[in-house]
Amino acid sequence: MPVVSVRKTGGDDYAAIKATVDQVLADLGGIEDIIKPGYKVIIKPNLVACPTDRLSGGITRWEVCLALYEAVKATGAEPVIAESSAAGADTELTIEKCGYQKLRDQGIPVIDLKAKENARCKVEIGDGVVFSTIDTWEMVRDCDAIITVPVMKTHDQTEITLGMKNLKGLLVDTQKKDFHKKGLIEGVVDWNLYLKPCLEIIDGTYGQQGLGPIFGETKRMDLIIGSKDLVACEAVTGKIMGYEPEEVMITKAAAKRGFGEMDLAKIDVIGKQIDEVASRFKRSSEVEIEGVPESFNLIFSKDACTGCHNTVLSALMDMKAQDLFPYLEGMNVCVGPCTEEMLPEGANADNTVCIGICCKKLAEAKGFRWVVGCPPGNVDVVKGILGDRKEYGVRYN
Repeated sequence: MPVVSVRKTGGDDYAAIKATVDQVLADLGGIEDIIKPGYKVIIKPNLVACPTDRLSGGITRWEVCLALYEAVKATGAEPVIAESSAAGADTELTIEKCGYQKLRDQGIPVIDLKAKENARCKVEIGDGVVFSTIDTWEMVRDCDAIITVPVMKTHDQTEITLGMKNLKGLLVDTQKKDFHKKGLIEGVVDWNLYLKPCLEIIDGTYGQQGLGPIFGETKRMDLIIGSKDLVACEAVTGKIMGYEPEEVMITKAAAKRGFGEMDLAKIDVIGKQIDEVASRFKRSSEVEIEGVPESFNLIFSKDACTGCHNTVLSALMDMKAQDLFPYLEGMNVCVGPCTEEMLPEGANADNTVCIGICCKKLAEAKGFRWVVGCPPGNVDVVKGILGDRKEYGVRYN
């Protein structure tokens, strides 16, 4: 039976965070069974993009990574903290602004993978559903163990984003974008089955709800959660956040492919029990977007998945933040397997956009613009809506 440890932090300083991380590791039976002397170990935080505040719940706080670094170092292994932020985002800026430069100043290796252009490589994925090869870095290919250290937050495409999706940061930027075009959910599982991360430690001190992964609302939880079974860890954490395991596409897909256990009845929760710390997180789909023009039509098929549904909502928030709502006037955006009968009168190739693989058939039949992806990224959705009326630069994807 897999073990998941759920512990409350006793404070917000490093000593308290370290004590809680150490307790979680002890609950899991220590790490000597998974980390051996001499192992090259990657500690992978979530530094998706630079937030306005390092404790906004958008990125993994350095204190959790430092505690893990010291625990791994004590085994005689050789740990590094490594990350590449989202496509179009500056990893170095996040490292500097969010406290990780202080670790560098202490001699702790904090690696910006994007700076290692000459150390990129391609790896073969044995039983991939979406990918047979993946572009990454030699450091990732050659390491002996990976510890994924995500934040406890919602996501505009995958409901929640935890340790399995966090490992998307070990992909080069072009490969990150390819995941969205070819199949994000199963692609993430392909990647995890190749990497075989040995441990997940979730920074649940400050989480994020609503339109995560970076623009959501901060939600303080004061939790550290961990397991050597990533599926079990995310099933428990998702339940704490208000999601049944089968509601979360990555959790469900990974369990189906044998990566771990998502049946809560078959998971041993140590420390705080789920109902003691549960606090429902606002979902991306529950965020209200004000100021959308009345002439704008958002057409959702009843069979549209939450990935495309929430991505479009998040893309609209991005447009609002950049004063692009005037470009929504008279536009129709179709999501999911929409049919011609669902279209408003006057829908044509100039004012109608189809989002995602499931909407391809309608786009081809009517000559509409089509945004490819499963689900596509926010940037691609915005570009699809804007068409050739305005150039749109990449923010992050």
